Formats: sequence, structure tokens, C-alpha cells
Amino acid sequence: MATTEGRFTPLAWFAFIVCTLIWGSTWFVIRTQLGEVPPSWSVTWRFALGAAVMFGLCLVRGKSLRLTGRQHGFALLVAVSQFVLNFNLVYRSEQYLASGLVSLTFAFLLVTNTALSAAFLGQRVTGRFMIGSAIGLAGVALLFAPDLGKPGGEQMGLGLALAFGGVFSASIANVLQATPQGRAMPLEAGIAWAMAWGALIDGAVAWGISGPPVISTAPVYLAGLAYLGIAASAVAFNLYYILIRTVGAGPAAWNGVAVPVVAMALSTLLEGYQWTLTAVAGIALALIGLTIALRAKASQS
Repeated sequence: MATTEGRFTPLAWFAFIVCTLIWGSTWFVIRTQLGEVPPSWSVTWRFALGAAVMFGLCLVRGKSLRLTGRQHGFALLVAVSQFVLNFNLVYRSEQYLASGLVSLTFAFLLVTNTALSAAFLGQRVTGRFMIGSAIGLAGVALLFAPDLGKPGGEQMGLGLALAFGGVFSASIANVLQATPQGRAMPLEAGIAWAMAWGALIDGAVAWGISGPPVISTAPVYLAGLAYLGIAASAVAFNLYYILIRTVGAGPAAWNGVAVPVVAMALSTLLEGYQWTLTAVAGIALALIGLTIALRAKASQS
């Protein structure tokens, strides 16, 4: 994984491995947040905790938390797309799909990020990237198609639609970060305020949909909440930015292909996901297509 932008140092490998393990397991941990507590309230508590941790990190590191009015407006846009729409859709998708399958759909952030960047930022898309993307989507079609026509298949179809809706929402946030205004935002303070705004809006949405606040005091719920709010939302993002700054965005993006491998392994062990020949072929085809697309994207940069 060498790159002209930098080498995989021991610190970079540490960041890559830890991010992959954390984000690969996140999808399963989300399932501990579903059931007694409505999904929107679980999302609210996650980002309230994540924002508190980010504010704390900024204070410990001596980072200013001041944003201008325009920057708060930008943080609000990121909050709505990333921490409200994206995660509300993701949590609901896991009510219908195995967690590993939801993680596989999010590997396609590479595709939607590139499509939106081409549409709004004028970035070029190569033919090799489009071929890889098409192969990846064909793999997803192969994976899901046999079950969509069976009794109850509409539930899987709904879960798939919710998951890809989350992918698209997350891509909007990613493209916003790539704009000149996004690049000018203070990194840590921007994330902290975006999570805070997101938690406030999530709370309003949750109250409107599900009524007054609900939280579980069950140890498994609280442990999952701590893991998602601290490890997956604060620690992993900081490590990922270290990775990007060390090796560059292209090599760091291989994380997106590695995460579904970890997630599918956990789904098999902990959720009893049943592998079929069609599922193996579909997942393999999806990952091969994403690898082709990612290599095309990396060679372009």
C-alpha cells in the first residue's frame, strides 16, 4: 500500500487496523440499540455523547470551539445530512437487514461520493471507475435478487432502500466537506458542532415521531451506546484523519473495502448469517468491483 503521498508507517498501520476493526464492528453494535428504545432516540443519545466527547477533546487539546455564523450554517448542513438523515436511515435499515449487509452497501460511498463530486465539483470520472462501479452494483444485485421475490422480500427491499438512502445522505456530507468552505472549517470544532446540532435535530425528530425521550438502562444498551458514541464517533474519526494525513486520502479509502469483510465475519458469528453460493458470489463480485473502482480513483489522483 505504498503511495507517493506517504508511506504506511507503524502509526498509519495502527490507525488503519483500529479504524477497520471499530467501524467493522459498529454495524453489529447498532443492533444493541434497537428494540426498547426507538431508533431516533438511540441516534440522539449517540451523537449527544459523541458531541460531548469531541468538545472535551477540543478543550484538552486547546482547540478553539468558536465558529462564525456562516460556519455554524455549514455545520448545520453537515449535521442534517450526516448525523440526522444518514444515521436515522441506517438504524432503521438494520431492522430489516443483517448488519454485515448494511455495511456492504456503505462501501459504495466511494461510488456516490464520486458521482456527486463529478456533478457539483467538476471532478472527472474515468471509464475504469464506471466499469468497477457497475461490477460492484451487479454484485449487490446478485446478492439480494434471489430473496427479493420471496415472501417477506418486501421487508428486505425496504431495508436495502433505507441503507442506500443513508449512503446517499452520507455522500452529501462528504461532498460538502470537499468544497472550499468545508476545507476552511476548523476540523475538530466543526465535527463537534455538527454532532451537537445533529443531536438537537435528532431529538426533535425523535420526539415528533416517537414521543418523549426514551433510554434503556440495560448494560448491553449502555455499553453499546458508549462504544458508538466514543469509539466509533470520536476515537475512530480522529485516527482516520491521522491516517489520511500520513498516507493520503486514496490509500486510506481502502478502509471502505476492509470494513465489510470484518462486518460480514461478525454477522456470521454473532447473527447467524446464512451463506449461500449466490451470497458468496454476490459479495465477492461487489468487493472486486469496488476494488477496481478504488484503484481507478487512486491512480487518477
